[in-house]
Amino acid sequence: MMMIMMADEEKNISAATEEEVKPAPDAADTTDTNVSPQALPNQEDHQPSMDTVSTATNSSVGAATLDSTAGTQPEELRGLCRDMFEKMTLYLNGELSVVCDDYRLLESMNKVSAAKYAEMRGVAAGVSKAMIDLNEKYASLQPYLDQIDQIEDSVASLEQAAYRLDAYSKRLEAKFKQLEKR
Repeated sequence: MMMIMMADEEKNISAATEEEVKPAPDAADTTDTNVSPQALPNQEDHQPSMDTVSTATNSSVGAATLDSTAGTQPEELRGLCRDMFEKMTLYLNGELSVVCDDYRLLESMNKVSAAKYAEMRGVAAGVSKAMIDLNEKYASLQPYLDQIDQIEDSVASLEQAAYRLDAYSKRLEAKFKQLEKR
């Protein structure tokens, strides 16, 4: 199977296989009943360019040829097609290598992220263990803290008693001084 490169009048390039390309009707061939001779392009008015490719196949070679005015031989066309396919292969290989590099980068980023998360999990486990230890120590110190609270309450009540006693002693002193003056 032979690939055939074609370009239309707007210089759009397309590719087709040998089976997909149908020979173009010749200007002199007007056997089709649906086409009038006036509808066919006049060969003198038509100026083929270097970019247009004839869709007719060469029966002895089995490949497409350029317009006769282009002067390019089938070997040159094969060489150009081969060059195009080599360059397309290089391009596609480059694109695929970029995609592979992206996937390798993502893989390394995932590995680094997994290592960071493992490190964070270790830190979180350490913090959790330290918190459990602190809670156990607090629970073991709770009776002593309760005693401290009781002592603080006792001190507060003693302080109140001391203030009352001080106030009482001041009143007694005032009465004593009053009795002495008489």
